[in-house]
Amino acid sequence: MHASSSSAPADALTTERLLLRPVRAADVPAVTRLWTDPEVRRHLGGPVTEQVVRIRQRRVVGAAGVHAVVRAADGVLLGLVTVEPGARDGETEISYQFLPEHWGHGYAREAVAAVLDATLRGTPSVVALTQEANRPSRRLLEAVGMTHAASFVEHDAHQVLYRRRR
Repeated sequence: MHASSSSAPADALTTERLLLRPVRAADVPAVTRLWTDPEVRRHLGGPVTEQVVRIRQRRVVGAAGVHAVVRAADGVLLGLVTVEPGARDGETEISYQFLPEHWGHGYAREAVAAVLDATLRGTPSVVALTQEANRPSRRLLEAVGMTHAASFVEHDAHQVLYRRRR
């Protein structure tokens, strides 16, 4: 990861292939797909209800800690990486969702690594949660230097908690 270029907003992060910036109104249709796509939501409790989608659509644009992950080459929104300070037992939590057509290209790993590194500058540790059954997500978390910290059942599914300390 390198510092934001002059073409990126001040609150954006850039990587070799990606721009991570606040969500814009034009992103809402793609972001809505993240919330409603059964494949994306398989390990996230299923598609979000229409009522919740409408609430989220009003709140997501410019929301603090929500990074739209955009491919620098063509401006296509690939997914979201979200940082929530104090979300889990007082620790900062990172989460992510990417559209299925962009899986398998390393975009999520690149984006999560950039946000994780930036977040760890300001907090002693970051956690991430995924379902035990979500092997690709577990591999991603391990690839960005997070280590398995706990296993438990939550939302009727076996969960694994990963952590990385500064």
